[in-house]
Amino acid sequence: MTKHVYSTRRIPEVCFKQLRDAGYEVDISEKDGVLTREELLLALRAKPYDAVISLLTDTIDGEVFDAVPSAKIFANYAVGFNNIDLEAAQKRGITITNTPGVLTDTVAEHTIALLLSLSARIAEGDRFVRENRYEGWAPMMFLGTDLKGKILGILGAGRIGVQVGHIASHGLGMSLIYYDVKQNKEFEETYGASFRPCVEDVLKEADVVTVHVPLLDSTHHLLNKGRLSLMKPHAYLVNSSRGPVIDEQALVEALQGGVIKGAALDVYEHEPVLTPGLKELPNTVLTPHIASATEEARGKMSEIVAEDIITFFNGGVPKNIV
Repeated sequence: MTKHVYSTRRIPEVCFKQLRDAGYEVDISEKDGVLTREELLLALRAKPYDAVISLLTDTIDGEVFDAVPSAKIFANYAVGFNNIDLEAAQKRGITITNTPGVLTDTVAEHTIALLLSLSARIAEGDRFVRENRYEGWAPMMFLGTDLKGKILGILGAGRIGVQVGHIASHGLGMSLIYYDVKQNKEFEETYGASFRPCVEDVLKEADVVTVHVPLLDSTHHLLNKGRLSLMKPHAYLVNSSRGPVIDEQALVEALQGGVIKGAALDVYEHEPVLTPGLKELPNTVLTPHIASATEEARGKMSEIVAEDIITFFNGGVPKNIV
């Protein structure tokens, strides 16, 4: 019997081609945007779909699962899966997959790009030139910060955090300290990273703090007003993990008050809404959740989604079960 798959949004075509080549029928949301709750439920009730491709912007819970009881696999087109109620899925015998690993280099490169843009004041300089304010070289104009010899503090020494450390140490000459719930001996031996037993120790020592933790109850507002106040006044903060890891209101206040020197963000606490005052701050670099947005990475994510769905229906075990 032909399998029917629904995708809540268009993703790179390689996914849909693989599924169709395998004999599946694929329906794709025609809306170029995030489906509302009502739109999502209505779409899923339209047919007895066997599989659903969801995105991080879709809230998938018991009500959604019950709207399409025929679907026994939800393939999340993302590394994260905090948008999915895993307990509700388990109760219903639904398999959840994600797309880990393929984003490591891409997100790490974007993180370093954010850091370089911030420390070299590239975004500020770009706006300055475009506003026709540039009148010639000046010795004190847009003085930035050298990164060589500075301390990079990494919160979360998983794949991406380690790769950021690799680029920063080998490419930029930075020294590394890190915190993670589990000490990473390989990271220490390979890159000379030094473990710190708590977040506070990293914040106090680092010249730059970069965040690479999953969004869990324990990491929500991991960086709050109190912890931000521990950072050096010349320190930078970079976040390409999840927005709610940082108390954005506290961050705005810290940037406004000179508690820290600057911040570069690719994710936001209330996406796509920004906390008032954030985008007006000159000492920020802000990108629209595009850390994984390369043709190579997004294409590979699409392949993984298709491969896991096909494996599941062929009676195998998908490689990327959450």
